[in-house]
Amino acid sequence: MSLILNIETASKNCSVSLAKEGKTILCKEMSEEGYSHAEKLHVFIEEILKETNTNFQELKAVAISKGPGSYTGLRIGVSAAKGICYALNIPLISVDTLQVLAKQAKIDEGIIIPMLDARRMEVYSAVFDKNYNKIMDVQAEVVTAESYMEIEEDAYFVGDCQEKCKTVLTKPNFHFVSNIIFPSANEMSALSHQKFVNQEWEDVAYFEPFYLKDFMITKKQ
Repeated sequence: MSLILNIETASKNCSVSLAKEGKTILCKEMSEEGYSHAEKLHVFIEEILKETNTNFQELKAVAISKGPGSYTGLRIGVSAAKGICYALNIPLISVDTLQVLAKQAKIDEGIIIPMLDARRMEVYSAVFDKNYNKIMDVQAEVVTAESYMEIEEDAYFVGDCQEKCKTVLTKPNFHFVSNIIFPSANEMSALSHQKFVNQEWEDVAYFEPFYLKDFMITKKQ
């Protein structure tokens, strides 16, 4: 029996789930303008284990949403995951954040384009088919009216930057799924279970989040 703790902190959504054999047992999450991951993450972990009558020692692995996304959010999530894995001597699993976001969309035909806000008109994006197979790799791009012009099939955009993107992405085959905003640990369950079965584990000591871009500090003028 594989009990896996899933942690998603790549966006404003602080999300934790406990999964058994790839099925979510319980998920707790909260999204706020001011990132509250440092305050909420360990509380959610403790609450989930308590409410499911699960001991830390019963966990078989911890899965982390590896990015791209918020530098600070990713650091907090990865640090927590590493700490648990190191203390319990259990595997660390990493899952693509944009694939986690894409899995919330259920479509019969077409493609899914998950996007996370970077800044201004820049986004982190990738493209997945209806079965959540990645067909265009993760990239940081500035969205313009020319973006994705080559796509003729129905394209479903999900993520937290839909409002700014829909002003320039206006082709009739572009659809914005307004109720899918942030990645969630709920969708990590099946992905992390498959990696656990395949023993696709990370090196706890050396694993780093996938930032995609270097962290930048801006000074006040």
